[in-house]
Amino acid sequence: MGKLTVKELQALGLNDDGKKIREDGGLIGSVRIGASGASVYFDWRYRFDGKVKQIAVGAWPKASLASIRAERDRLKVEVEGGTDPAERRKVERLKTKADQIEAIAEQETRLTDLATQQARLSVQGLFERWASVDLIRRKDGGAEVRRMFEKDVLPLIGAIAVEDVRKGHVTGVVDALLARGVARMAKLIFSLIRQMFRFAVDRDIIEADPTASIRKAKIGGKDVERDRVLSEDEIRQLARQTLHAGLTQTTEAAIWIALSTCCRIGELLNARREHVDLERSVWWIPPENSKNGKAHTIHLSGFAAHHFARVKELNSASPWLYPDRAGTGPVCDKTVTKQIGDRQRPGLLPMKGRANVALAETLVLPGGRWTPHDLRRTGATIMVSLGLLPEVAERCLNHTEENKVKRTYQRHSYEVEMREAWRVLGERLTLLAAT
Repeated sequence: MGKLTVKELQALGLNDDGKKIREDGGLIGSVRIGASGASVYFDWRYRFDGKVKQIAVGAWPKASLASIRAERDRLKVEVEGGTDPAERRKVERLKTKADQIEAIAEQETRLTDLATQQARLSVQGLFERWASVDLIRRKDGGAEVRRMFEKDVLPLIGAIAVEDVRKGHVTGVVDALLARGVARMAKLIFSLIRQMFRFAVDRDIIEADPTASIRKAKIGGKDVERDRVLSEDEIRQLARQTLHAGLTQTTEAAIWIALSTCCRIGELLNARREHVDLERSVWWIPPENSKNGKAHTIHLSGFAAHHFARVKELNSASPWLYPDRAGTGPVCDKTVTKQIGDRQRPGLLPMKGRANVALAETLVLPGGRWTPHDLRRTGATIMVSLGLLPEVAERCLNHTEENKVKRTYQRHSYEVEMREAWRVLGERLTLLAAT
């Protein structure tokens, strides 16, 4: 038999397909002819415990003849040492198969556990899903709702499985807020929790809403609709008091702008410099800044334009009229509201990190507590009291017409009437603020 050579193997052709070739030392090759040429699969034949056996040692040309012979020689040492390489390989294959089966079983267990965890979605997980589907469409991307939940809801019930939430868990969140004396916040957060669980019901995450049997009217008492309107005497008094209230000049200007334009305070605090054209006396509120998502153009009276000019000059380096401290965006919508509220706390200490004790009563007015939103209502009320049509005042407020028929068929813009309404209001405020 002798030794095989590479040249002999390379010379193999179609007629050699299936042929057995041998070499001294027990090597036996099986020839296979394919599209890429000849391949030879080598086995080593040996004797163990009186039985003739054979074991694969490699395939040429993937393995060289030298490496195939080396593998044969290595296995020969095993046999001489009393080990049957064929049995060893069999055991190794069985072990590998057992390891694979065990790995598959472990993977199936992990998948089962994951499915169980997903089936028992936590309140935290539900909130994240609700936020990604519903809250993300809100003007602030759900940032304010997330802040409230991370502060007052999720620390209490976030880890509980949604299906395990009961009425008592929800009332526990609400009761904690009521204990802090924030009844309005309790109502708001309860409404948001209810929205979240109804979202879960709609998507078949749970079968029943745990808040369904809780009456909102029982939380913190009945809602009282605010109707606070500052009288003309209070506006005169406010003009004097703002001078000594320790307000920033831009906050003082915000009070008069809100009153003279009937805007929402958030619309003002989110305004950019390019939105206010003092040459044309126009303030454009883009859709993303308005509550109803509709753009609104306000024609500025001389009174309003004067205060806008002050703000523009004070914050001339920023693209925002009311920039935050870092200068990277607009200030928080609650900034002005908090400054005004801190100065209406007679007999109470100021909130931590806010106005000092000496300023705690500087914006108190005879008619009771007032907010920036009350200024919007006051401005519209003054318009009507001066003989302007209520419908014009409603347009100045950028309210959406509730009557569908009117909304559909009455398309008059009222731009001329609105311009006149803001002018008349500005003139009246000029007189009141000067006395």
